[in-house]
Amino acid sequence: MIGKRVVVTGLAAITPIGNNLETSWSNLVQGISGIGPITLFDCSEFQTKIAGELKNFQPEEYIPAKQLKRMDRFVQIAVIASRQLMEDADFTISEEEAARCGVILGCGLGGLKTIEDFHSRLLKRGPTKVSPFYIPELIANMSAGQISIFTGAKGPNLTTTSACASALHGIGYAYSDIRLGRADVMITGGVESTITPMGVSGFNAMKALSTRNDEPEKASRPFDRDRDGFVIGEGCGLLMLESLEHAQARGAKIYAEVSGYGASSDAYHMTAPDQTGSGMAMAMRAALADGEASPEMIDHVNAHGTSTKLNDLSESRALKTVFGEHAQKISITANKSMIGHLLGASGGVESVFTAMSIAKGIVPGTINLEHPDDECTLDYVADGTRTQDIHLALCNSFGFGGTNASIMYKKFVG
Repeated sequence: MIGKRVVVTGLAAITPIGNNLETSWSNLVQGISGIGPITLFDCSEFQTKIAGELKNFQPEEYIPAKQLKRMDRFVQIAVIASRQLMEDADFTISEEEAARCGVILGCGLGGLKTIEDFHSRLLKRGPTKVSPFYIPELIANMSAGQISIFTGAKGPNLTTTSACASALHGIGYAYSDIRLGRADVMITGGVESTITPMGVSGFNAMKALSTRNDEPEKASRPFDRDRDGFVIGEGCGLLMLESLEHAQARGAKIYAEVSGYGASSDAYHMTAPDQTGSGMAMAMRAALADGEASPEMIDHVNAHGTSTKLNDLSESRALKTVFGEHAQKISITANKSMIGHLLGASGGVESVFTAMSIAKGIVPGTINLEHPDDECTLDYVADGTRTQDIHLALCNSFGFGGTNASIMYKKFVG
C-alpha cells in the first residue's frame, strides 16, 4: 500500500435504535428494531406511516438555544454526534494541530424541513418574513461547517452529496487525504434527517417505501421475498480517522484500520441499479485492489441491503460476481433491517457498526429475513448475532444516479 496507514480512533452513532454508540450497538446486536409510527408530522393522509425516527432526541441539552434555532435538525444531530466522537476518541484539537484536522461529511439532501417551513412562511406571510438564516440552515455542507466550528478543525471542510452513497464517499476522501499526507486527523461519516412531508411523499410517489404500517418492526426486510420497499430513517454515524503515526504518538485506542476504497458508476439509470450488479462489483473490486487484498481474504460484508427488490438482487449478484465460491463463506449483514435506510448517512452509521464488529468480534444479524428471495442465497446472518474473528470487511453503499462506493476495513495489527 502506498502512503500512510489510516486508523479509526473514535466512533459516534445517533440512530433510531439509540442516541449514542453504546445504546445503538447494544440494540443492534440484540436484534431490536427502531422502526415505528411517524411522530414528526401528521401522516394520516400518507401511504407510509412508519419510519426510523430518533427516540427522545433532546438537542437543547447539548447546544445553546440561540445556536439551536439556527440549525436544521440534520445539523443538530451532526453537531451532537461530533461531541460524542471527540469524547470517544479522547481528543481535543489544539490550535497548533487545527490546520491538519479536517471534516468531510456525507449528506444526501440537507435541510428539507427548513425548506418546507420557510416555503410555507413565504406563501402565508410574504418574502420579507423569510429569515436571513434560511439558506445557512438548509445547505448540506452546514453539518460539516458547524462541526468544524464546534471542534476547532481548520483543515479540509466539505460535504459529499451522492445520494445514498454520500457518507461512504466522504469517508473514502477523508481516508485518501490522510493517506496522501494532506491531513493527520479527519472527522468523517454521514448525517441525514428527511422524515418530512415532502420527503415521505416524494418516496411514496416513486413506490419506494414500505407501507407495512401495521407491523413497523417487520417492515424493513432486506433480501426477503416479502419486502415491499425500504423504510426511511434518520441519524448520524461519525468516525475519527488518523494517520497511524499520529494515533500512536498520542496513545489513542484503535478500533480498526481503513485499508481500501473503491468507487464507480453504473452509467445506467437515474434511480434503478444496473440489474447485473456490474457497477457495484466494480466498486468492491476497486476497494480490494486499493488495499491489495484478494477476494478470498474478505470475512465479512456490511451490505447496502435496502429492502428493495432491485437493490437486493443486484447486490447479491455483485457479491457472487466478485467473490465467486468464496461468497458463500462470507458473513453478510444488513443493518437497515433494524434502523431503516438513513439515505446519505447510511455509509457512516454502517461503517461505525463495521468497525465495532471488527473490534468486538461480533456480526449483528439481519432481522426479518424469513423467506429469502430466490437469488438471495448467501449467508446474510439471518439466525441472530454471530461471534466471528473478522480480519477484513467491506462496507457497501449505492445511490441514485448509479453511484457506488465500497470501503475496506481491517483488523488492526501494529
